[in-house]
Parts: sequence; structure tokens; C-alpha cells
Amino acid sequence: MPRESREQLKKRVGKIMRILANAYPDADCHLNYSNPLEISVATILAARCTDAKVNEVTASLFKKYQKAGDYAKASQSALEKQIRPTGFYRNKAERLRNFASAIVEKHGGNIPDTMEELTALPGIGRKSANIILSCVFDKPGIIVDTHVRRVAPRLGLTMEKDAVKIEADLDELVPVRQRADFSFRLADHGRAVCHPRRPECGACPLKDLCPGADAFG
Repeated sequence: MPRESREQLKKRVGKIMRILANAYPDADCHLNYSNPLEISVATILAARCTDAKVNEVTASLFKKYQKAGDYAKASQSALEKQIRPTGFYRNKAERLRNFASAIVEKHGGNIPDTMEELTALPGIGRKSANIILSCVFDKPGIIVDTHVRRVAPRLGLTMEKDAVKIEADLDELVPVRQRADFSFRLADHGRAVCHPRRPECGACPLKDLCPGADAFG
């Protein structure tokens, strides 16, 4: 694919977005939650763990711990036992307790709704913050998970490898209201088609718009 101008890139992104919308019309966050606290806890547990496993754990966790104060007051050992299947459970339990304590002490037990406040909390980076903002505060953002981090460069939407820089590049290409949906669809495409080692380029609806397709034949 020849080098394209910024205008051409934006037009290509528009086509990519329409195709993904048709291919994955129901794409959404795969974590189960019913309020801001639950999605925040789920994002902390999701580090280096599948969403499916997190959902298994939170099914009982959310019944036992319903307020930020419940996590803040919980013992380290009790939380470790509850979240052990998610892996790295000692670090995650400590992060949950520190996160919850900060929510109680600095925000009166309520999850804040700005990027600056969220990323100042223990255990919450930009990816998690964008999930929280997109899912429960109607503030859509680009969510750079492992799939988006792989697929976006293959599609020629960024030359960056750093997640924050990828987010910034995609921010310039995707309209604000569509950023979360685009992220979820791109991630679903990475799961279904654009695999790490053997992407199914022949069956990919984006193959004619993807400079990376040539690299995989």
C-alpha cells in the first residue's frame, strides 16, 4: 500500500470503522459489572488474566464486597483467597486494598470520573481509566489492550509501540463518540481474525485496507 496523506488515512479509517461495525455490531466490554466500583475492580483483576476468568471470580466477589470500604477493610489474606484464580493475587489484593482506601479517603467512597483523578489512584492506568470512563461515565476513550496494540500497527494506523502513544495516534483518527466502540471492535477483530502469529488474512474483511496483510501473505 503506497504512502498515504493524513486525509487519505482518515478516509481509510472511516472505511475500517464501517466494516468493523458490520462485522462486530455487538462488540462491548467483556468484563461483567453493574456500577463504577465493580468495573474498576474488574479492570485491576484483569491484568495478565482473561476476562472470562475475571468474570468467574467477580461473580462471588461482588456479592461479598459491595462498597469501596469493604475492600479497604478486608484483610490481605481474605482478598488473596478470593481472587487467587486471576493470578498475581498477592499484588492484586494489595492494589485493591490501596485503591479502595484512596477512594474512601479522597473521594468519599465514589469512583471519580476524570482521567486525571482515575490515573492518580493505585492500580489504575490509562487503559483501565478509559474502560471506566467509557463504560460507566459516557466519556468514550481509546482503550489500548493487547489486541489493539497489535492490530492498530498492522493496519497502519500508528507506527508506535507504546500504548500511550498509540492512544494519542488513534485519538486523532477516530471521532470522540466512536472511540470506545472502535476499541472494542478492534479488540474483537484481534481475537477472532488478526491473531498474533497466524492472522487469517485471507478471511479478513479488512484485507484490502490493511498494509500488514502483505507481510503475512
